[in-house]
Amino acid sequence: MGQRARRVVLRHPQKNDLGADHHPWPSPAAARAAVFEYVESWYNPHRLHSSLDYRSPVEYEAALAA
Repeated sequence: MGQRARRVVLRHPQKNDLGADHHPWPSPAAARAAVFEYVESWYNPHRLHSSLDYRSPVEYEAALAA
């Protein structure tokens, strides 16, 4: 992830979920781990995707299972 992408992610409205209010992280590795956890556990599964008719992957999979 480039420097610009890192800044954008850390300025995201959900930055408190990343622990941004507890800066600085003890190490760059800890910061990377926090960003990875946020993206994989919340952002990717819940953000809306145009390819899924503006539904989140969680909603899309629930609709397929129903």
